[in-house]
Amino acid sequence: MIVIEDARAKGIKTLSEDDSRTVLAQYGLPLVESRRVTDIPMALAAAAELRFPVVLKGTGHALAHKTESDVVRLNLRDDQEVTRAYEDIRRNAGDKLEAVLVQRMIKSEREFVAGLNRDGQFGPCVMFGLGGIFTEVLKDVAFRVAPLSKIDANEMLDEIKSAALLRAFRGKPAVDRDALCDLLIKLGQLGLQEPNVMEVDINPILIDGSSPVAVDALVVLR
Repeated sequence: MIVIEDARAKGIKTLSEDDSRTVLAQYGLPLVESRRVTDIPMALAAAAELRFPVVLKGTGHALAHKTESDVVRLNLRDDQEVTRAYEDIRRNAGDKLEAVLVQRMIKSEREFVAGLNRDGQFGPCVMFGLGGIFTEVLKDVAFRVAPLSKIDANEMLDEIKSAALLRAFRGKPAVDRDALCDLLIKLGQLGLQEPNVMEVDINPILIDGSSPVAVDALVVLR
């Protein structure tokens, strides 16, 4: 894949979110709608196209930890808020900033995580579990070695302790399990077909209606 080859040629180990999205899109993973912009007028046009509220994120291969770098602004509702957010991100990121992503704001009470790790013995392994701020605290996750069958993926969904969140919840419909299984299967395919990808972290996966949507992604190379 060109984006991976280019990064390795430049000695880049961690892809920007923008480039990470490109990798995942090649495998058909469901991604939140997004626009890459490099100035405020472009950001305002993108926000108008996606419709408010929107999210702004600074992106760059040196901005892997966006929250710590304070380059994420959520729930922006008008042009003034987008302009202020862009200026904040540009100031906080400094010369690490390559571009800004304008994304559709998805509100969801359910957050999941999916990922890929390349184990020295077993090869690419797919992970699924409870996402958001609880990922590291509760460690409610399941693993399978790639390639995954539909049965494997369904078993992963049922194994986590918070599996009840996949069912109808607080007036919201049940999660589309087929779509979520398809995401996990495609992650396994990515791991098998891209030997220079060592890790993939998709956190969070939000539920838009009943559909799982990846709103943040990170790819680490060999």
